This record gives sequence, C-alpha cells and structure tokens, in this order.
Amino acid sequence: MDKRTKRKDEHIQLALDHPSVSQSDFDSIKLIHQSLPQCDVKDINLETQIQGIKLATPIYINAMTGGSMRAGEINKKLAIVARETNTAIAVGSTHAALKDNTLAQTYAIVREIYKGPLFSNVGADVSTEFAKRAVDLLQADALQIHVNAPQELVMPEGNRTFSRWLENIEAIVTSIGVPVIVKEVGFGMSRETMLALKAAGVKTIDVSGSGGTNFIYIENERRTMKEFDYLKDWGQSTAISLIESQNIALETLASGGIRNPLDVLKCLVLGAQAVGLSRPILLKLQESGIEATIEHIDYLNEQLILLSTMVGKTSIQDLKSVQYVLQKDVWAWYQQRNG
Repeated sequence: MDKRTKRKDEHIQLALDHPSVSQSDFDSIKLIHQSLPQCDVKDINLETQIQGIKLATPIYINAMTGGSMRAGEINKKLAIVARETNTAIAVGSTHAALKDNTLAQTYAIVREIYKGPLFSNVGADVSTEFAKRAVDLLQADALQIHVNAPQELVMPEGNRTFSRWLENIEAIVTSIGVPVIVKEVGFGMSRETMLALKAAGVKTIDVSGSGGTNFIYIENERRTMKEFDYLKDWGQSTAISLIESQNIALETLASGGIRNPLDVLKCLVLGAQAVGLSRPILLKLQESGIEATIEHIDYLNEQLILLSTMVGKTSIQDLKSVQYVLQKDVWAWYQQRNG
C-alpha cells in the first residue's frame, strides 16, 4: 500500500473515531415560531438547484473518500444510497485516481451505479488539465475544488505552497465547462474569502464550517508528537460562515457539523441552496448498513417537510424569509463584523 492510499484509509478511520459535537452555533440561531402556518404538508416542495443542476432535495451526500480499496467499497455503498434516495453525491479528492490508474475504479464505481447529480473533487493547486480529467473520470455534473490550507499544514507530508490557489481556481472556472463549487473542508469561510472567490468568477461556494469532521484533528492524530492539539477549535462554524455570506451575491451551500433536520432548516433559512452531509452518513453506513442509511436520508427529508410546514414556507427559496434571532457568540460575531 503506497503512502497516499494508506493516508486515505487513515482518514476514514479517524473520521469515524472522531467524537461527535453536541454543542453548536446552530443552537444560537432561534427561528421565530409563527402560530398560523399558511400552508399544508402536501404543499411543500423540497426541490432546489445548484447552478441549474436540479436536486430533488436540498440534502446531498458530500465529499468523503476514494483512492483505496476500502474507500472504493464505501463509495459503492454510498452510490447505492444516492440512487435509492435520489440524492446528489460528491466523491472525495480524485488526486489518487488521476495519479494511479489502478485506483480510478474506486471513484468511477459511483457513476456506474448512480446516474443523478454527481460532483467530482480536486484540490485548489491542480492544473486545468488535471481538473478536466477529474470531471471526465466520473462524467461529473459539477466540480468541487477544495481549499484546505490548515489540513495541508498540519499534514506531515502536506502542501506548503498556496499563493497560486486563487489563480488556479480562476483558470479552472473559466475553462472547465461544468459548474464549479469552491468548498472548504471544515474550517468555514470568511466574507473576505467569499469576495475574493466572487472576483475570480466563482459562482457557488460550500462554506463547510467547523463542528463536523475536523481535519486538523485527523492530521494531528497521524503525527507522532500530536503537536497541533491546540488548533482543534480553528476556523468558523457553518452557522457563522452563513452569517458571513449574507448580502454577497454567491450561490451558497452549507456543510459541516449538521446534527439534525433543524440544523438543515437553519442552513436553508440563512441562505443555503443545499446542505451537505458527510460524517453522519458515513457513520450510519458503517454502523448500520445500506438499508439503514437509505432510511436515515428518507427520515431527514420527511422531517424537513414537516419543519418547512411548521415555519409556513413551501419552497427552499421561501425559507430564506423565515425570521430569526441571533444569540450568544453568533450575535457577538455578527455585531463585531458588521459594527
């Protein structure tokens, strides 16, 4: 097993072993209850779009893995779940497959099984040719470009050069021929980052905030001395990142630390077009199997319909008009950043 393949398997296991977070900034966002919903359950439509790509539901399976035999088996199972629930899905970084053809099938299996919306994934340091190959590998509908500087810096064998990332992203956006989603990996996005991406021609971002899979924790666990333990709280939460995204003309996706259907609803209220889940889906799949994971996604969608009815909004677009109050740290953040 080469170093990259070994790292992929270590990432999977450490993500599964990482303890879940019970407290969240989502708890500091209170939706205002209205006693007279002006709609019925049958009126709710969960359909949404990402740059014109139609999704049956705003919940999608976000980038996780690929590049090892174990990862390939997980991707096969995730593809079955996506197919049976009509849920969009993203694969993990395709670097491994594009550098070693023997690993291509660990990603390509997803497209063989699932014919719906599928997103490929590369890092921000790749060439436009590399990005095109990543799309072609999966016949992907869109390309995620992940930005993961903290992970790379804590990773012993990680990247140490980042100055050309924005230039690379702009080049890919202008030449790739499919929608591009610039995606964080659990550290959140600032307003300044969003504005820089917008100026580079990016139309869609996934703010992917802290509170879920923590890649500083994962990479630090791979280090002998565990010397980056003090960085475990680095980054902005998903809730705060969505607050940062207000009044910026970018299509916004949310992921990172989504614990339950109410968190999904709050993401949509704060402006997200869709909400990605990674670790909760992987955990359910590994602990309970394919059928239980299918049932879990069905449950999330059913709950989201009921919650949408509760707030009296029949579409994803309408949810953006739900009134809310910010409390505690989220309110303090908003005041300091907008004072």
